[in-house]
Amino acid sequence: MKRKLFYFLFILFWILIDQATKLIVARSVNLYESVRIIPGFFNITVIHNKGAIFGFFSQTGNQLVYVLLTLASFAALGLVVYYFFKTPPTEKLMKISLSLVLAGALGNLIDRIFRGYVIDFLDFYVKRWHWPFFNVADSCITIGACLLILVFFRRKPA
Repeated sequence: MKRKLFYFLFILFWILIDQATKLIVARSVNLYESVRIIPGFFNITVIHNKGAIFGFFSQTGNQLVYVLLTLASFAALGLVVYYFFKTPPTEKLMKISLSLVLAGALGNLIDRIFRGYVIDFLDFYVKRWHWPFFNVADSCITIGACLLILVFFRRKPA
């Protein structure tokens, strides 16, 4: 029971951090405004992403894309929840990985449902090359997915 509470609190912590950072940035920085943090490398730039992670499909403006992305988010969330509960308690790194993916997916889904878009604001770049804008939830999903890959490569063949 304690272990389940730990994962629940871990997921809740990252959702709260994601939502808090989005709220703080949205209240402090205007849409499309950039605040230089590390010149030549990192800005805070607020955008409204109506697409998928890292802005994929964000320029379509099509309501069908929004509905499909929201449904895909629910489906992916369902799959991750299923595998989370199916994963044995002994596989702690797998549980942490799935928890990160869950936290990120829920964080962005909250935005999509209540705002109609996801707030992205982390803007890393070198000269004119910019990494796609992202947020804490995207980071959770990416780190969780990378850890999942690590778990799969570390597994011994049956």
